[in-house]
Amino acid sequence: MSNIIEITHLDAPELAAYVRLTEAQLRNRLHPEAGLFIAESPKVIGYALDAGYEPVSLLMERRHIAGKAAALIERVGDAPVYTADSALLERLTGYPLTRGVLCAMRRPALPTVEAVCRDARRVAVLEGIVDTTNVGAIFRSAAALGIDAVLLTPTCCDALNRRVVRVSMGTVFQVPWTRIGAGSEDWPAAGLAALSALGFKSVAMALTDDALSISDPALAAEDRLAIVLGTEGDGLAHETIARCDYAARIPMAHGVDSLNVAAASAVAFYALGGAGK
Repeated sequence: MSNIIEITHLDAPELAAYVRLTEAQLRNRLHPEAGLFIAESPKVIGYALDAGYEPVSLLMERRHIAGKAAALIERVGDAPVYTADSALLERLTGYPLTRGVLCAMRRPALPTVEAVCRDARRVAVLEGIVDTTNVGAIFRSAAALGIDAVLLTPTCCDALNRRVVRVSMGTVFQVPWTRIGAGSEDWPAAGLAALSALGFKSVAMALTDDALSISDPALAAEDRLAIVLGTEGDGLAHETIARCDYAARIPMAHGVDSLNVAAASAVAFYALGGAGK
């Protein structure tokens, strides 16, 4: 049975997840079991529900209750559905709601690297990528181009950040992912050693003099390959490049030296496995 609750004032404590808590507060590092994230739009929320994420509440414009959010409301059981007209909701959030529907969901416990990689042949490793738009776009390319899992190093931004989820178009719920380590001591030496123990060869996407072309058949021939992508601007750390089994680069024309990391990821994913093979 649906639990529709009209919003009448701006300081209701139950709306904190939507309008007052920062991304860091939503993650709740001290009590991870109480952590939340926000998904936006019926389509993205539907993907999260399909993947087994637990809804806490919905926030939407009144007109969507019997409209495009009706099926979502049926799926969330007795989770509260907070609603008002669009003008009040814009005052609450400070901006128009994306497609009129938000959902606060519980953060699950992250799986181990071993579990995520158990059946994987191609994984992406994101080292220190902090731009949420880039991370979201990389997840979308990973899903589209057959990458089996995504691993985030300790300094990479949160995969359940609201913008990552939105830019990924919900593919963050479709591609298995986890953190590869919790602190600086876990990457790159320990993390790459763990991947090697699981049977992966690693390729650093880097502009080094000895880098192979991304089309080199030796790379595509590897049974299990970890594609390591670096942060915006500086790229991968020198230690990471040195510890990887290969370095590879995308050949460029017209004097261009590199692509944005999100664009580079799509080229790498297509060339090195997944949907391109």
